[in-house]
Amino acid sequence: MYDFEYHRAASVDDAKSKFGGADDARYMAGGMTLLPVLKQRLDQPSDLVDLGDLDDLRGISEDGGNVVIKAMTVHHAVNTSDLVRSKIPALAHLAGTIGDPMVRNRGTIGGSLANNDPAASYPSAVVALNAAIHTDQRTIAADDFFEGMFTTALDEGELITGVSFPVPEAAGYMHFPNPASRYPIVGVFVAKTADGARVAVTGAGACVYRVPEMEEALNANWSPDAVAGIKVSADDLNEDIHASAEYRAHLVTVMAKRALAA
Repeated sequence: MYDFEYHRAASVDDAKSKFGGADDARYMAGGMTLLPVLKQRLDQPSDLVDLGDLDDLRGISEDGGNVVIKAMTVHHAVNTSDLVRSKIPALAHLAGTIGDPMVRNRGTIGGSLANNDPAASYPSAVVALNAAIHTDQRTIAADDFFEGMFTTALDEGELITGVSFPVPEAAGYMHFPNPASRYPIVGVFVAKTADGARVAVTGAGACVYRVPEMEEALNANWSPDAVAGIKVSADDLNEDIHASAEYRAHLVTVMAKRALAA
């Protein structure tokens, strides 16, 4: 690594103050992505503002038909929450597939969403469930939040405080994991919401995206058979040593079918 100033925030206001007073600061939630990035010197901030002491940003509750998960809640807590398991079991399942036990016990939902890694799992749930991302400044709709690879609608210094997930009529998530990292090579979250079916894909492209053709088919027939014949274009999909763009396109349909069956 290299030299930087380390700050441990005592409150949201304190975090904002420390961030604003630095030349080029970064917030650190669980640090599961940020610390490896710093070790590889892919990012060199002047200051780190650690959010680890902000207990008021931890917790899961129910509010008006929504499951509300605060930003510093770790993946393991989402996976094992009785409330999440009873209201949105697909979301609990998704949290249990993230990384390994170390990552699940340190990584946070807020950190994952703010980072917006192309292979992150949570963005697919946020988009498919039409969730709302709450920050210290405003509320951002799921379809407006994710803008591209590692890019979101967050302004400089804006801090995620929680996420509200509307409880769906039905939902499922399935991903095809990288054998080493366990990140989804392709992951698909399907949800039957009050406004119709929503299908969100992660891992396949530069950013989470929806599949309108599948959503239209599922609005007519909520079953794996409805999407079985839908082929997704490989244009602009990711391609690496783990999977070609064409293979990822094929996996979108396979994972959608499995998510619906689940």
